Amino acid sequence: MKIVLVAMSGVRARDPELLKLGLTLPGFVERSKTIASLPSLGLLTLAGMTPSEHEVEYIEVDDLPEPLPVGLLDADLVAISTFSAQSLEAYALAKRLVERGQQVVMGGLHVTTLPHEPHTVGASSVVGEGESVWLDILHDADLGALKPIYDARGKPFDIRHAPLPRFELLDMERYNRITIQTSRGCPWKCAFCASSILLTPHYKQKPIDRVLAEVDKVCSLWKRPFIEFADDNSFVNRAYWLKLLPELAKRHIRWFTETDISFADDDELIALAAQAGCAEVLIGFESPTQSSLDGLELHRNWKHTRWPMYHDAIQRIQSHGIRVNACFVLGLDGQTTRAFDDVRDFVEQAQPFDVQVTYMTPFPGTPLYEKLKAQHRLTHDGQWDRCTLFDINYQPDPMSVEELRRGFFGLVTRLYNDSATHERRQGFTEQYRRGPRTPAREREVVALPVLT
Repeated sequence: MKIVLVAMSGVRARDPELLKLGLTLPGFVERSKTIASLPSLGLLTLAGMTPSEHEVEYIEVDDLPEPLPVGLLDADLVAISTFSAQSLEAYALAKRLVERGQQVVMGGLHVTTLPHEPHTVGASSVVGEGESVWLDILHDADLGALKPIYDARGKPFDIRHAPLPRFELLDMERYNRITIQTSRGCPWKCAFCASSILLTPHYKQKPIDRVLAEVDKVCSLWKRPFIEFADDNSFVNRAYWLKLLPELAKRHIRWFTETDISFADDDELIALAAQAGCAEVLIGFESPTQSSLDGLELHRNWKHTRWPMYHDAIQRIQSHGIRVNACFVLGLDGQTTRAFDDVRDFVEQAQPFDVQVTYMTPFPGTPLYEKLKAQHRLTHDGQWDRCTLFDINYQPDPMSVEELRRGFFGLVTRLYNDSATHERRQGFTEQYRRGPRTPAREREVVALPVLT
């Protein structure tokens, strides 16, 4: 069979005023462009476990011209992976292909949550981790007899047996970051989080030798790769990373990952990560005020208890030369219009290198979505193209929709102008200069440019 894997990647936003701000405030879209340029690791992993007798092609949806390319139109099986914001586009594409008589299967977080939606366009659904059912899908597709649903929830995938993703399918000129996964899941279940916790209920760790094999494969294809570890929460297993980091250091790569604030508790771990090429960590601080963190997680009130350490955590991490991307969510229940000034004040005082602000977004399948639906606070239920993190699709409390929107625009303008961005960069440099001293760091600090 000829199999075409289609990634519905990229970042979406519908609000025209916000899109206009993005054109004039480059800092606002830096992270969005990075996310948009990331390949679909899930599809590449499925390609890695596809038997060699099949022909496999990987396509980003943004690469699809009109009319659709022959390579897609003559596929025996098309597998589409999508998030909520791109799901309507994905369904439109699937419908066109199904009407041509082609077999289409769809998966990802959105489809796992709403597995009956693809049926409306004649496509099959994958619920849960695709690796567990991929070979069944290939078998049925070869017979021309796809089932409506392939439910993997009853047979969780053992990540210890993860295949090597087929990175060689990628256009090497297109990507400046390549994704690799060391784990799935997160110990903290935040009510608004639409991540791999929807696919797997347990935290899973990939064996170190398999991670290193993927790193080595990427290094063989890209001369100076920048790797993004696609983990929901790296560094949860400290002993694992204490073994992995020295091996990463030998590869001389640069990398980025997401983690939680507990990373700042361990100077040894931070130092090893810096030596191993960690350039930046993204941390969900969510709110600069403690009251807004109360009840944010379903299992524990962990972030609420960690709030007093927020400033110190940023300084400790950045003193080792690792940038912090501090993420905040606007529109949390209980937040007033004061929240926008609180975020600005926190950023000005703590000086994280990067900052990311988004609206609280009730993604389907999350506890937040169920809560707001029960409270009749969803304003655009079913309009999944508004699940972008940059469009409001619910009624905030106590703010009005317009107060949230106007305050968000004002905050974006203050955070991402040239002066504020320069100040954060300078703050990071100063924190690094004041950081823990070793002979190697002394040489690095002396070589740092002076920001004026």
